[in-house]
Amino acid sequence: MDILAVTAQETLVDRLRTAFEGRGHRVLHVPDPLSALAGEAWSSAQVILVDRHGDPMDGLRFCALLRGETRMLFQNLPIYLIHRSEPGEGELAELQQAGADGHLLADAGIQVLMDLLGPALGGVTRPVEASLTPVLATGLPSGETGHVRELLGHFQFELHTCAGKDLLARRQELGASIVILGLGRDPLSVIPRIEALRKAAPDSYPVVLGPHPEESAQRRILLAGAAEWLTLPLSAPFLLHACRRGLEWRHGRAVQREFERHLQGLKEQRVLLEIEAASLRDEVLTDPLTGLLNRRSFSQNLEHHLNQWERHKRGFVLLLGDVDHFKLINDRFGHMVGDKVLETLAARFRRTLRRSDLAFRIGGEEFAVLLPETTLKAGAEVAEKLRRAIDEEPILLETGQSVFPSMSFGAGFPVDNDPAAFFTAVDQALYAAKHRGRNCVVAAEAGLERRDPRASIAI
Repeated sequence: MDILAVTAQETLVDRLRTAFEGRGHRVLHVPDPLSALAGEAWSSAQVILVDRHGDPMDGLRFCALLRGETRMLFQNLPIYLIHRSEPGEGELAELQQAGADGHLLADAGIQVLMDLLGPALGGVTRPVEASLTPVLATGLPSGETGHVRELLGHFQFELHTCAGKDLLARRQELGASIVILGLGRDPLSVIPRIEALRKAAPDSYPVVLGPHPEESAQRRILLAGAAEWLTLPLSAPFLLHACRRGLEWRHGRAVQREFERHLQGLKEQRVLLEIEAASLRDEVLTDPLTGLLNRRSFSQNLEHHLNQWERHKRGFVLLLGDVDHFKLINDRFGHMVGDKVLETLAARFRRTLRRSDLAFRIGGEEFAVLLPETTLKAGAEVAEKLRRAIDEEPILLETGQSVFPSMSFGAGFPVDNDPAAFFTAVDQALYAAKHRGRNCVVAAEAGLERRDPRASIAI
């Protein structure tokens, strides 16, 4: 006899094999319930052990799903749930409600396993009365009801009959998936019943019983959703085959729903992970003080823009800016005021630049800007707008004092794909702006210069 262990507990599987394989039994191991459902691994098992807690399906759901099947195989099959620790009263009640036969601990010893599972392997089964599968029928031909009931009884099915008007209510009451519909004088009158069944209970399996009408009527009945067609005189093998296919249909639908639920859960989990990844990416690439992009992001974007320049000649301008005399601001007002100055300057950057422009804080008081699709002359003019936006509006502190920050800028246009050389050239332009008295813009290569009109050197 076979034991099916649906568990992630490898050591438990080893103990089961030690306890039972030497006595002629076989232990089958499946890692999770979905794999067991997909492969119908229980088809040769006499006992099932399944983890109480599992992902994506736990043992209670697995057990309830099998017990929900009306096949005698599932009703008679002993199922034990594997717990990591002794279950409490609430868990025991859940276990009983799901239809499990008992439980065992994951660390149970060999003798405990033999004492618990030995009787089940010796032939202990669930009561046969609980295993009868309900089959609902309406409109059976005169004299056929007893014959159908007798045939079905031999195969552990139980026939129930009802009037056509009570079909849906009776089907729901019995939970019968297999419904036999007898054909009357008007074969097409069965179509509304089939359609109502399919709409109210998609898991229903309508079986039509009666002679074949003309071909057009047959086509309409089958298109309405009839799953099987049995003719008279009734054949026992064909009747059994139809009922078995009905149970397989219902079980397949249940497994499909479980997979769809699992797939939807994976999709939702993927969306959450993508949101989390985007949040983490923002944290990694964003300066926490100013909210601008940081130096890591600057290096990546500069390399990308240089590659675009080399391959497609898509020009851009790099601006490097440095706050003038920032150390004096920190020394006079303190570092908290220094941080406020940086935050305010970042806000003015965002207010002045286009949406397509990228602004970065690459050091303590050092900033960078990438201006795509821009000429060097236009880039120098953008730098001048930034300089004026910073210089012409003092920052008012809560103490009533004012800070008058200014910035110097270097601007550059690429000539090759060397990031280090390009950055150095623009940095030298920034150094030249500092050397010329600060609060001005110097462009590399072309030598364009924009300076504060109040400065001593004219534009």
